[in-house]
Order: sequence, then C-alpha cells, then structure tokens
Amino acid sequence: MPQITVDYSAVMDQAFDRAGFARALHTATVEIADAKPEACKTQFRPSALTAFGYEDPEEQRHAVVHVTIGLLAGRTEETKTRLTETVLELLREHVRDDGFVLHASAEVRDLAASYRKFER
Repeated sequence: MPQITVDYSAVMDQAFDRAGFARALHTATVEIADAKPEACKTQFRPSALTAFGYEDPEEQRHAVVHVTIGLLAGRTEETKTRLTETVLELLREHVRDDGFVLHASAEVRDLAASYRKFER
C-alpha cells in the first residue's frame, strides 16, 4: 500500500516524464495520505491504441491517462479528493504539450479488506 497504477496512451510516451511523475506522486501521497515512502509502488501501463469518441483511432491526436491509487481504508473523502486533485496537477507538470489533446483523470479507492502482500 499504496498501490498506484497509471494507464496511459502510448502516443504520449515521449512527452510523459514517468520517473519524475512517480517521484512527485510518491512524495504527495506520503504528505497527503500519510503513507510510508517505502510502501509507495507505481506501475505504468502504456496502451498501444486509444479510441476516443467517433474518431479513427489511427488518425487521432488524443491521449488518455488515468491514475488509480489504492489505499488502505480509513482516509476521509477530503483527503482522497485532495490527492486526486494533486495527481491532476502533477500530470500537468510532467506531461509536456506534444500536439495531442490530453484527457487526464484520477481516482483514489479503498483496497478491499482481503488485500494482502508479501515481499522477498
């Protein structure tokens, strides 16, 4: 915990400073959600094809990024909202304008009570 997943359009690959975003996001998550730094884990999953509206996916210049943060239950809705707003600000800072329209979203969800993990 926290489990962070970043799904994004591959078209934005060169414009997205993923390492910088992860560092800033981990810092924000520690400060806002009272997480432990060593517990922050982020996976980036590029999508080879993103369809947007009725446009031809091969010709469009839209990019989509969605960040999901899973936290242990107990954070207030205000904390979750502050964290998602911070995520969107960090995306503005770490995705440069590269000629595509960026559609960004974020959500914070509670991990299920069955959540378990192990480390080696």
